[in-house]
Amino acid sequence: MDVSIIILNYRSRGLVAQCIKTIKLYPSERSFEIVVVDNASGDGLGEFLAIKYPDVKFIAASQNDGYAAGNNLGIKAATGRYVLIMNPDITVRPGSIDALVKFMDEHPNVGICGPKLIKPNGRVDESCYRFHRWTTPLYRRTPLGRLPIGLSENSRYIMDDFNRLETREVDWLLGAVLMARRAALDKVGLFDEKYFLYFEDTDLCRRFWQAGYRVVYFTGSTMVHCHERASAQVLWLFGPLNRAAREHIKSCIYYFRKWGTKSVQHEEIKNKITEKCS
Repeated sequence: MDVSIIILNYRSRGLVAQCIKTIKLYPSERSFEIVVVDNASGDGLGEFLAIKYPDVKFIAASQNDGYAAGNNLGIKAATGRYVLIMNPDITVRPGSIDALVKFMDEHPNVGICGPKLIKPNGRVDESCYRFHRWTTPLYRRTPLGRLPIGLSENSRYIMDDFNRLETREVDWLLGAVLMARRAALDKVGLFDEKYFLYFEDTDLCRRFWQAGYRVVYFTGSTMVHCHERASAQVLWLFGPLNRAAREHIKSCIYYFRKWGTKSVQHEEIKNKITEKCS
């Protein structure tokens, strides 16, 4: 099996159906399987898939333990050389999956790659970033981001200096859709399940860099991202009233406890690995 496509559902039955429909409409020429994990949604997705797409593997989690844990259930059941993590709000384009596989086959030192994402209106979406500084979340999620120093930090973080039209190494890729080498996942480890929601993609990419694998934003593949992440819409000031903001804050705290607050970029990690090997 070449590719295992993992789709995690939480009360997004309609989006899952649309996502699978486009995968079937533009099927990969490689051997692939679709694994859908339901995070205790109770929306009847399993029954729907059994009738509409009986070839899809369906895994029903007993409870919702979060994005990382749900995707890990799918990865553990996957048999492909590559694992394609795909949110329900992603729709594929003709050849987009095959292009990712071809790129990974031709670049064995790449552990994770992600396609160029576009919004339904055709505009390029943000999907690659620089690693957080400890101040980044403050500027991203509070009115401090309107200050000149906040605007500067946000610009650095979202890579405003990059047009997103070229293939390049990046610090980390948005977990909405990314392809990981299974052999590398077995070595580095799956998503850290201590993150319930948010930062798990950042953490995974950082561990891949530390293990000597490259993380690449690949423009030879394009997919459509139909929705924005909820956390991007909510200021931390409203955290007590909004679960997405609360989970973002908790994941942020755990991330910096785990990695420390010192700023780092993937180039620095690569240089340290090179020094150790020399």
